[in-house]
Amino acid sequence: MIRRLSALCIAAALCSPIPAMAQSLADTFVAAYQNSNILEQNRAVLRAADEDVAIAVAQLRPVVNFVAGLQGRAQSSGSESLTLSFNLNAEVTLVDFGRGRLAKEAAKAQVLATRQALLNAEQQVLLNAVSAFMDVRTATEAVLLQQATVRVITRELSAARERFELGEVTRTDVSLAEARLAAARSQLAASEGDLAAAREGYKLVTGSYPSSLRAAPALPRTAASLQAAQDIARRTHPSILQAQFEVTAGDLNAERVEAQRHGSVTGSAGVGRSFSNQAASDVGSVTAGITYARPIYQGGQLRALSRQAIARRDATRAGLHQTAAQVLQNVALAWANLDVTRARISASRQQVTASQNAFDGTREEARLGARTTLDVLNAENDLLNARTTLLQAEAGLQTATYNLLASMGLLTVEHLGLGITTYDPEAYYNAVKDAPAISAQGEALDRILRALNKAD
Repeated sequence: MIRRLSALCIAAALCSPIPAMAQSLADTFVAAYQNSNILEQNRAVLRAADEDVAIAVAQLRPVVNFVAGLQGRAQSSGSESLTLSFNLNAEVTLVDFGRGRLAKEAAKAQVLATRQALLNAEQQVLLNAVSAFMDVRTATEAVLLQQATVRVITRELSAARERFELGEVTRTDVSLAEARLAAARSQLAASEGDLAAAREGYKLVTGSYPSSLRAAPALPRTAASLQAAQDIARRTHPSILQAQFEVTAGDLNAERVEAQRHGSVTGSAGVGRSFSNQAASDVGSVTAGITYARPIYQGGQLRALSRQAIARRDATRAGLHQTAAQVLQNVALAWANLDVTRARISASRQQVTASQNAFDGTREEARLGARTTLDVLNAENDLLNARTTLLQAEAGLQTATYNLLASMGLLTVEHLGLGITTYDPEAYYNAVKDAPAISAQGEALDRILRALNKAD
């Protein structure tokens, strides 16, 4: 009998639902990184930029074309001839005065800039994850506060009704308590709506609804001072690095356009065979040649292209200065916001303590007849407001800290040490940088594309 009971207990334990593990902020980071459509979009943009390098490399290689043609001719004698020809033509640029090399280097610089744009998108995704996590946490705790308030006011209403029965208070006191209870229930409904909205925002960021969320972890380390934070941002922020690579690409493109005025030397070769209905046999041909072509007059187009490239280069340089200034300003704003949030938390804690003491004293005085029901309800409302303010401030401290990390350029999977496999931008670039066609490189590229599709 004992064995049977033990077996039933074990079976019941195995069949009972296992409670879901509470999700941490790190879990939220991982889910946001792995399920972000924004990151997938930027990764595709990066792969497209990688192909620009392959395109630049391909333009330095020979071009081979197969040409087939059918030509008809009517002669004055009334006879007609048809000629069918097959040709294999090859053309290669022998000397382009550095334009091909400059185009390739410019494409590489643009790839590096796009990689930094991907890092910037990663920072934004992780920052959104922090906001979504703290929104759900704050909304959940706000609902609990409102539920506790409803319970407290319900007890106050019951006490007011009892005192009304004893003639200690008037009907007005009961009505005030009833009105405050209705207002508390309305605020509870609003808080529950805020929680539902926060859960939807969490799903948008991470791809799934939250179950239960753990308390926020210890705050990450940032910098010892504002100056130190700005120095880090100058060196590491992806927006600044992206702008620097764009300046490099602009310089190279300006040189490439300027080199067009030197022209180019091309070599060509071809083999062909033609068949005619008037010829006794087919005719074969082999051609080869070297050509130097240099523009003399193009209606001002070449000069316009050169001025345009220089203007774009100057625009990227100005953009770099503006980006650096904006990043440093964002660091200063994030630093100030962090200081304000800490001060707000300190003041809110003092407010909660004082409001709690005031509420306890007012409620005790009301029992002795020295305070009215309205005084108790007002004290309770002040306590609720103080607790809500503290709750929002503590959540704001987490968000402000991670926002400072993002402004410094450090809100990345690597810096946070999340311990997950991240997207490798080198893999696709290495597979396409030499413009593979059908080769071992092409097979490697196919494997990478299949892996990316599976990951999607």
